[in-house]
Amino acid sequence: MRKQIICLILFFFLVFYPATSYCKKTYEEKRKSMVEWQIKDRGINDNGVLNAMNTVPRHLFVPKIYRSTSYSDRPLPIGFGQTISQPYIVALMTEYLKLDKDDKVLEVGTGSGYQAAILSQITDNVYTIEIVEKLYERTDDMLKTSGYKKIHTKCADGYFGWEEFAPYDAIIVTCAAEFIPPPLIAQLKIGGRMCIPVGPPFRIQNLLLITKKSETEIVTEVITSVRFVPLIRE
Repeated sequence: MRKQIICLILFFFLVFYPATSYCKKTYEEKRKSMVEWQIKDRGINDNGVLNAMNTVPRHLFVPKIYRSTSYSDRPLPIGFGQTISQPYIVALMTEYLKLDKDDKVLEVGTGSGYQAAILSQITDNVYTIEIVEKLYERTDDMLKTSGYKKIHTKCADGYFGWEEFAPYDAIIVTCAAEFIPPPLIAQLKIGGRMCIPVGPPFRIQNLLLITKKSETEIVTEVITSVRFVPLIRE
């Protein structure tokens, strides 16, 4: 009888423990491969960005139905007509912000919370806005329960920024605007940088880097072509 019990315990251990371990190892391996081949191999070399992409578990930020493809190089739907951006674009936009540890950064379009989580690995001063209330509530809860408690969140129209905590060293907009929102320019520090997709909704847009040289001088650089969901207004 004792041998039967021991054999039964060993059976459950061998069947269930390796499966759990394998799933965990698979996600870690996929994340490492994502950073190596989708991001680093395509020219992203900022160590802070690479470490953040290697640390944040992207699969936790997508619906369970898509987790098997969570580390593929493409955007994925997250509900409410929104998407989580492809890893390379997340890394590219983050690198262009050139963030330091003490920088204050504003994100317009929280979405899944993945971009905010990446930013939080580089600086503790992350502020993010989401206009879709149900998405905001779901993401805000997920960020807090997943340990990203230092990220400041708000449900509001991101077009107007978050004036209470302005000015910002950097602003990242993860939805496409038809033009650069003036309130965001106003809330950017002198010398600050903003990364934003600009162009018509549901079509090809230009990913722009905006550098605020002075209150009257703005320098604009086209980074690449992208396709983002549109900036939603109230």
